[in-house]
Amino acid sequence: MIRFMGRMATTMAGLGIGVALLAGAAAAELKVGDKAPDFSLQGTDGKTYTLDQFKGKSAVVIAWFPKAMTKGCTVECKSLRTNSKAMKDLNVAYFTASVDKPEDNKKFSDQLDLDYPILSDPDKSSAEAYGVMSNRGFANRWTFYIDKDGIIRAIDKNVKVATAAEDISAKVKELGLEGK
Repeated sequence: MIRFMGRMATTMAGLGIGVALLAGAAAAELKVGDKAPDFSLQGTDGKTYTLDQFKGKSAVVIAWFPKAMTKGCTVECKSLRTNSKAMKDLNVAYFTASVDKPEDNKKFSDQLDLDYPILSDPDKSSAEAYGVMSNRGFANRWTFYIDKDGIIRAIDKNVKVATAAEDISAKVKELGLEGK
């Protein structure tokens, strides 16, 4: 009985450490003011993009979405295409991104005739670094606004797909991230 109680106490202590570690992981969630994680992701235009390549030159907007060729993602991407001139006038680098394979995003981009790249993160490493992975294996629909210094200035976790471009444009202006 004493051995059992000793093992039970050891197990409970171990569980306490596990819970503390999980709480620490949750506390590490990205927030406004944090340095944005770098990424190296292939775009549907065949180029590889990194956050570092924009440092000191341009703000970056990354709009993560769950799955190519689904209804909500189609509406969101079409919003950005329809409002292409307004988006380009912001003079910021903007991308949509998902954990789909590059060939799936390329097919999706071609179907929608998009004029901006979708970034592919099939190994999910960047999605995990940004904290956007859902427990279903897809990225959450969150948009990150990153300034020229690589600092996160806003995170939109309540994206409205039909007005995605207008909302991004308004937020970029509100944050003063437009390029000159």
